[in-house]
Amino acid sequence: MSEVNFKRRQFVTGLTLGGVIAGFGMNSGRLFGAPKLDRQPPLLRGNSFNLSIGEQAVNFTGRARIATTVNNSLPAPVLRFKQGESISINVANNLSTSSSIHWHGLILPSNMDGVPGISFDGIKAKQSFQYQFDAVQSGTYWYHSHSGFQEQTGVYGAIIIDPIEPEPFSYDRDYVVMLSDWSDENPNDIYAKLKKLSHYYNFNERTASNLWSEIKQKGVKQTWGAREMWNQMRMSDTDISDVTGYSYTFLMNGETPSQGWKGLFKRGEKIRLRFINGSAMTFFDIRIPGLKMTVVAADGQNVQPVSVDEFRIGVAETYDVIVEPSTDSAYSVFAQAIDRSGYARGTLTPDLGLEAQVPPMDPVPVLTHQDMGMSMAGMDMGGMSGMDHSKMNMGAMSGSAAMDHSKMNMGGMKMAGMPGMDHSKMSMGGMSGNTAMDHSKMNMGGTNMASMSGMDHSKMNMTANPALTHADTEYGPHVDARASDPQYRLDDPGVGLRNNGRRVLTYADLRNINKTADSREPEREIDLHLTGNMSRYMWSINGVKYSEAEPIKLSYGERVRINFVNDTMMNHPMHLHGMWSELETGDKDYLPRKHTIVVQPGAKISYQLTADAMGKWAYHCHLLYHMPAMFREVHVS
Repeated sequence: MSEVNFKRRQFVTGLTLGGVIAGFGMNSGRLFGAPKLDRQPPLLRGNSFNLSIGEQAVNFTGRARIATTVNNSLPAPVLRFKQGESISINVANNLSTSSSIHWHGLILPSNMDGVPGISFDGIKAKQSFQYQFDAVQSGTYWYHSHSGFQEQTGVYGAIIIDPIEPEPFSYDRDYVVMLSDWSDENPNDIYAKLKKLSHYYNFNERTASNLWSEIKQKGVKQTWGAREMWNQMRMSDTDISDVTGYSYTFLMNGETPSQGWKGLFKRGEKIRLRFINGSAMTFFDIRIPGLKMTVVAADGQNVQPVSVDEFRIGVAETYDVIVEPSTDSAYSVFAQAIDRSGYARGTLTPDLGLEAQVPPMDPVPVLTHQDMGMSMAGMDMGGMSGMDHSKMNMGAMSGSAAMDHSKMNMGGMKMAGMPGMDHSKMSMGGMSGNTAMDHSKMNMGGTNMASMSGMDHSKMNMTANPALTHADTEYGPHVDARASDPQYRLDDPGVGLRNNGRRVLTYADLRNINKTADSREPEREIDLHLTGNMSRYMWSINGVKYSEAEPIKLSYGERVRINFVNDTMMNHPMHLHGMWSELETGDKDYLPRKHTIVVQPGAKISYQLTADAMGKWAYHCHLLYHMPAMFREVHVS
């Protein structure tokens, strides 16, 4: 095994407020003065590797903290090996607790997958474990701990698998761009705060200070009605991320925004940037002002090239892009957090003395009815202020959760100017609108709902999509929303990116460069609703948390379609271990292979899989603080 000069690389990276300080026989004063170099995480190359998990003092914010590191590095070293080779990785656990390494996106035997309690027993304290597998694929992947919250505290690194055959694109330089989120807080404390107060870290809540600007933009009636609706639902239209820049420092290759990672280039070169979202909880929106990015791979698998200005990368996803600077200018590699509470950044530059200007962040995103699975087509909901929602159960209505209109019948009624009405026994089946409401028996086709002040909707049920069913397990205090009209939104870039004047990548753009290997039609379908109670910070699948769930059982060799419905107002990156998730983007002959599928708020999405890997596998949301409950085992036999 060959290795980049490991200690020297760590000494000279300038890891002042962002990186490992203790343990190198060098004080932080010297690190402050270290020269800015073209730097990457340490690189290990070969087919046999030795990794050591331990604890180390770090300082990203001006305060010393203890991180969990691999080979004294954060991020962990990049592992680079070749497709077709037999790989051996010995992992020594120097912690006082159990640990593990999961090889994210790699197709390998189940007992090498690295998930304690499912794949193996874990790596006990002060013991070692040897992973052995064949590299059957190529591309950009990553690895991380699957034990407790160790991923949050530093156990994550990149994997590059070089292909046997020449790649269908060319490039002159090759950089890993590892994105992550660091907190000085203990992850257990973060989780405890979220359980007590789910919006603890959200500092973008609507306040009196921005009321006037809203009134000027929307008028008094609409502004007041919207605020009242969200208050009654006990939800926030700015609840984008559970943990924000209030706690997080966003890192690019282990560098803080104040430092900024740098990558060198020469004018006219083609540069491959391997973006990996190794964060615990943060989605990033990435752009390089002044440069087009050609997306050539998604989750390690080559796709038909797509030219974009920007793309969103969900937690655990990877995207490879190629850029070609035509001038000797410096370019900002800008990755803003989805909630705009901060950013990670770097610079592509022909000269280490040049640094690009950091662009301003976009406005704070605001969730809409669309993001709650709610269709408002043809409805005028203006002037709904004054409604009595005190007893509303709109758990199936996107946008107005907790309404129970189970006995309403309002087919064809014009509802303008009907203050004070008691609709407690009205059936309104068929009404299109209001996500998170249960409209299962409600008929309001063609109604005008302007000026509905004073209405008592205490028993209204307003499910808009009669074909959509929710299991009995989805009803109760553990689920506060059920999308009534979720749509496939493959061409939707997502909240905060719509109509921003830039060409933004969407899932609809992705086509595999090779034909779909298994062209069979799925033999069966499995519906999975992503559910939860956001205010109580309770997460589940089909309303059932992991500790109470039965495994999903697949027969070896069968072709299956997975249908996701997101009944919540948050993006969920769903990761299936051991098998490819072949996303249905519209061209069945070129289904893109992914290991992580982002399911947008209030939306549905589907993919096919071939159960070609025997054993037990993990299947979960990759948001670290959702994972304990939004989790399933998959058994293939």
